[in-house]
Amino acid sequence: MRERPVGAQGNWRIFRWPLAIGLASAVGLVAALIGDGPYDIVSWIALGLTIVVMIAAWRGWSAA
Repeated sequence: MRERPVGAQGNWRIFRWPLAIGLASAVGLVAALIGDGPYDIVSWIALGLTIVVMIAAWRGWSAA
């Protein structure tokens, strides 16, 4: 079995944030399509979260 090179990251570590952002976007888009009222609030929060994460990444903030 080969050892990982120093500094290598696993697939989960690489793709966890893009998957989370994609899931939040999908939830927001579906909520916007299926109803009004509370669904609108869910869609705004889910889609707004995507923008907040993109701005945070662009500014260089990181939780990891």
